[in-house]
Amino acid sequence: MVLAAEGNEARYRVQEQLVNVSLPSDAVGVTSAITGMLVVNPDGTLVRDESKFVVDLTTLKSDQSRRDNYIKNNTLETRQYPTAEFAPTEALGLTSPLPTSGSVTFQLIGDLTVHGITRPAAWEVTAQIVDGQALVGSATTSFTFADFGMTAPRVSVVLSVEETIKLELDFRLVLED
Repeated sequence: MVLAAEGNEARYRVQEQLVNVSLPSDAVGVTSAITGMLVVNPDGTLVRDESKFVVDLTTLKSDQSRRDNYIKNNTLETRQYPTAEFAPTEALGLTSPLPTSGSVTFQLIGDLTVHGITRPAAWEVTAQIVDGQALVGSATTSFTFADFGMTAPRVSVVLSVEETIKLELDFRLVLED
């Protein structure tokens, strides 16, 4: 299954407390620049050498361009590390063959590379099977800035930033002919 040309979106979500704002809020950065595929053998195991997802971090956008520039230049350092990659190695709870309709939940285990550092990651996946031809859903995982050798943003308008980063992916995987 390959990611469809449209209908995919990756997001980061981090809670921040801004100066002159009474309650914390989520900083959210979004991109649709995602490529990849999930290749499943008939026995339900993944084809590791062919299964991979890549997100172009240089295209992340939030509601504030100053935040975007800071995140890209100082936190993610996208000039040196322009992409994040996830190489799935196991799909726990994914049945094979896939049913032709209905919903599925499973855990996608693999190696996540961000900021030049690779660590194990587990994504919680919920999806609908559409006409036996597509898997449409969302996946989430989380980690800390320190897990990938990054420093949380520290600027004058931000009082605090949570250490935990939540990644979210809305996807549309389609069967490849």
